[in-house]
Amino acid sequence: MTTLAADREIESLMSLHPKGFDLSLDRISRLLERLGNPQDHLPPVIHIAGTNGKGSCAAFSRALLEAAGHRVHVHTSPHLVNWHERYRLAADGGGRLVEDEIFADAIARVAKANGGQKITVFEILTAVTFLLFSEHPADAVIIEVGLGGRFDATNVIKEPAVSVIMPVSLDHESFLGDRVELIAAEKAGIIKSGCPVVIGAQESETALQVLIETAERLDCPAFVYGQDFLAFEENGRMVYQDEDGLMDLSPPRLPGRHQFANAAAAIAAVKAAGFEISHRVADKAMANVTWPGRMQKLPQGRLTELAPKGADIWLDGGHNPGAGVVVAEALAEQEEKNPRPLFLISGMINTKDQSGYFRAFKGLVRHVYTVPVSLSEASVPNDELAIRAVEAGLSAEPVSSVANALMLLRDTWDGPPPRILISGSLYLAGAVLAENGTPPT
Repeated sequence: MTTLAADREIESLMSLHPKGFDLSLDRISRLLERLGNPQDHLPPVIHIAGTNGKGSCAAFSRALLEAAGHRVHVHTSPHLVNWHERYRLAADGGGRLVEDEIFADAIARVAKANGGQKITVFEILTAVTFLLFSEHPADAVIIEVGLGGRFDATNVIKEPAVSVIMPVSLDHESFLGDRVELIAAEKAGIIKSGCPVVIGAQESETALQVLIETAERLDCPAFVYGQDFLAFEENGRMVYQDEDGLMDLSPPRLPGRHQFANAAAAIAAVKAAGFEISHRVADKAMANVTWPGRMQKLPQGRLTELAPKGADIWLDGGHNPGAGVVVAEALAEQEEKNPRPLFLISGMINTKDQSGYFRAFKGLVRHVYTVPVSLSEASVPNDELAIRAVEAGLSAEPVSSVANALMLLRDTWDGPPPRILISGSLYLAGAVLAENGTPPT
């Protein structure tokens, strides 16, 4: 079978999606029991939830474990271009994306076990995660939560080596609640009795309190950013500190000051999971970490050739106000080091707070080109999105595509080479990587 065959299998399963949005672990539990409960036969699991930063934490955790010579399986969500990007299987010298034939075969086996019962695509894909990871040897497993935590399909893991809660903020309010403490309670649902918990940097004291109280109630060893561990920049280096002392490290390869805290959470998580992390290993991981679609410098390709000569082009899939803040801060840091006029090309979907996202860029961006998100039926029309940007205090205009926005900027801008951020949606980030001819590997 090929990726195309896997795509057809996934499309056929979409008809089995239950009506409405029924958050439950009943369907995934039933399916996994038919498969022999593969989730109970995994190496130590690092289970990561959070509104923002969980993908970065997964990337840092993988880099740390692989730098230490461990074989690691990784599940992330969502994918950018191809479904199989969600699964990275352990291999000597570094993991690799699951091969098309193995992926398609696993989907077929899971679909057969499901027997036509109502189920969501994410539940099928999660069952594939556990099936694949139980059948291939590894020293550790990193699993990123899809939505929320308490009723997320990945939350059938009974005893994770460590649960990690990254920054919590408002997102998916219609499913998780419209107050940050409610969302924090949903994220805290992955915390298991007696299992270690790492709590990443939290902007909300209310969210932090919910997470700490949950860990205390479940008698979990808890490691809290700012209390038990932290990271800070000093002389262009990253300094990590915990009860074992200080590590003077190379700055994270992922840009943005927020990545210091994300990297610190990963170091704390890997150590809490029982793995030793030396200074040499941590330094190597900071230099080697990769995470496509999140403040990724866009490589040379079909789209970048359309931009103004010498343009500095970045791609980020962040899509909520919290993500807007950290991305804007990362760009402000770049502006301090290397000033360039900044332009934003943005597409978003209608379940996100568009004006809230744009407000983070006020006073930083010269102009916004709004585009449709072609891969999502929930795309905000580009003219409507331009209105949201204007409401946030930005200059904006609708354009039909990213390619046209780049060409328009090339033909009208008469100044120094600009910095361009393409952002607002992971769907958009995936489409850009595909159109540019540079999909994740």
